[in-house]
Amino acid sequence: MLDDEFEDGSETGAAIHPLFANAPASTEFRKLRKRIIRQVREAVDSYGMVERGARWLVCLSGGKDSYTLLAALTELQWRGLLPVEILACNLDQGQPGFPATVLPDFLNKMGVPHRIEYQDTYSIVMDKIPAGRTFCALCSRLRRGNLYRIAREEGCSAVVLGHHRDDALETFFMNLFHGGKLASMPPKLVNDEGDLYVYRPLAHVAEVDCEKFATALNYPIIPCDLCGSQDGLQRQQVKALLDEWEARSPGRRQVMFKALTNGNPSHLLDVNMFDFAGLTRPNPPENPKTA
Repeated sequence: MLDDEFEDGSETGAAIHPLFANAPASTEFRKLRKRIIRQVREAVDSYGMVERGARWLVCLSGGKDSYTLLAALTELQWRGLLPVEILACNLDQGQPGFPATVLPDFLNKMGVPHRIEYQDTYSIVMDKIPAGRTFCALCSRLRRGNLYRIAREEGCSAVVLGHHRDDALETFFMNLFHGGKLASMPPKLVNDEGDLYVYRPLAHVAEVDCEKFATALNYPIIPCDLCGSQDGLQRQQVKALLDEWEARSPGRRQVMFKALTNGNPSHLLDVNMFDFAGLTRPNPPENPKTA
């Protein structure tokens, strides 16, 4: 349970962190802030993300989710509840019109340790992907490779991403509808090379809460127009479907998310997850013919 005395740092003798300097004084915002911090701490603890003294590369795109991630982790660190070093990182991928000064100015103003990296992956994506096809897969692969490299160069043990609860749900349904498998975004994984963790501390946080939080604190949001400008994306279709379900039955998203944390392999059909062939009866009935 998070204590009220930490709301402004007064009990610790610390001044409020600049990331929260413009926080609204409303009860609604305080509840939102505490809910997000509680859910992030829950994910960090539940999935065993903390290695004491580790250094995390916290990826900052300039979207509402990554701002929420940075603020939540910084607050937990500030309270002494996250004993790791945080290095914020933005990868400028060379997209035309990207406001390159926004994040450096913001991070400098907030006193957040950071690294800004420029790599023109945009030109590679535009060259390799045929017209009319989606960019997401290649764009993500190039971005991830650069982030892994930066993490190694900076001595970080983990790359920390801002995917939230709704990203996990959308990925689950995309795999269900288009991939023919039951899989989502894991909150913790090890990269293929085996030298870095990938963490998603917002795994329990709703997208709408990220939006309310970043908007309330007036963070300078940078939209991603590269993917969002393309029509017919599978993720957008799934998102629209989930929005419709949520509108008809409020709370449906949270129920579906709970299902992701409550698997029952013996009630699915995957023989690799459950040994159906080896299932035996502990108390078989007596055969009257041999009794």
